[in-house]
Amino acid sequence: MSRQYFGTDGVRGRVGQSPIVPEFGLRLGHAAGRVLRKQGVDRPAVLIGKDTRVSGYMLEAALECGFSAAGCDVVLVGPLPTPGVAYLTRALRLDLGVVISASHNPYADNGIKFFSAAGSKLPDAWEAEVEAELPHAEGCVPSEQLGKARRLDDAAGRYIEFCKSTFPSHLTLKGLRLVVDCAHGAAYHIAPSVFHELGAEVVSIGVQPDGFNINKDVGATAPDALIRAVRANHADYGVALDGDADRLQLVDGQGRLFNGDELLYLLAMDRRPAGVVGTLMTNLAVEQALQAQGMDFVRAAVGDRYVLEELLARGWQLGGEGSGHILLLDRHTTGDGIVAALQMLELVVRTGRTLGEQLHSVRLYPQTLLNVRLPDGLDWKTHAGFARARAQVEGSINGSGRVLIRPSGTEPVLRIMVEHADPLIGNQSAQMLADALR
Repeated sequence: MSRQYFGTDGVRGRVGQSPIVPEFGLRLGHAAGRVLRKQGVDRPAVLIGKDTRVSGYMLEAALECGFSAAGCDVVLVGPLPTPGVAYLTRALRLDLGVVISASHNPYADNGIKFFSAAGSKLPDAWEAEVEAELPHAEGCVPSEQLGKARRLDDAAGRYIEFCKSTFPSHLTLKGLRLVVDCAHGAAYHIAPSVFHELGAEVVSIGVQPDGFNINKDVGATAPDALIRAVRANHADYGVALDGDADRLQLVDGQGRLFNGDELLYLLAMDRRPAGVVGTLMTNLAVEQALQAQGMDFVRAAVGDRYVLEELLARGWQLGGEGSGHILLLDRHTTGDGIVAALQMLELVVRTGRTLGEQLHSVRLYPQTLLNVRLPDGLDWKTHAGFARARAQVEGSINGSGRVLIRPSGTEPVLRIMVEHADPLIGNQSAQMLADALR
């Protein structure tokens, strides 16, 4: 079944433009509630969390109204990281988790995504089923069947304790000075407490959300702020989360940035699993290094939900993306930036070796990634000039690198990636492809 509104990570767009308007939020909640009831759930209970965007208030109210009209009870937790919503949905034995967030996007965007009762992102088929219900999502159930809403006041504390439980009880972060950058997002009142309560000395940045500054010049998508803060505070490591805290970037005391591919490699080398799942964007050097160590490596479509699907299908536990989504299914059901950071710090504490020392055996291939906004009506798949440029680039690389072309699942752009040992060749090749479309 095709999906009109759902993309790579739920429904997402510019606030005030369809579908990120209150009318659609109400219909979406109503439709999702109808699907739950059709699946035989008696008196469904739904948890709704959000990040710190000002539009979250509007969408939260619209969704609450829609679910209530469909006969679903609602639990409101306010600002909470996406993985926190996943955890509490499972821990409280609720039927559905809803996150209002546009993740790493600026405040003017927002989105809505769903989690199953098991705390996992739902498949495309479920989203298509919800879309099929949208035309029928009107009116409401009889008064005696209407849903009720309540607020869970200790949601943050429960999630803090869960995060701490993923760090070995016999270890401590005492002696480490950490800078924690929460991107003015959903983890602003959570992440600093987690690391502090495990013993670290914590310097916090990006913890003053005002509804408009989420991800603005801070967080996982703007790590320069973290690098400066680590150096200024003579910290051992820096942890940067994005707006909904499901992705991670790490910086060491020298200001060296470790991306998701490198973190995935370090975790794999420590755990030695049978197999690891990356994505189409995962650096070729990581794939080659893991295979050389006897580990299977599989590429999923871009998006942590597709990494999860591959892990579950194969019975594996470790996967991730270069953007910093790390899935450790022995720790959590979904990607969690705080939990992933704790596993990396555990590795440092337990081995007594820095991340840089442990990463010396692999060197990533330089990747050039360009986002090309396509003119209205242009189909890149049938564009003759682009096809010629792509054939020329792939011929010149001749097995010494990779070319990946894919449309974004969250923005109206075409992503062009060229990976090559020589960064000059990679950059020139990517520019050639982009110019063919411009």
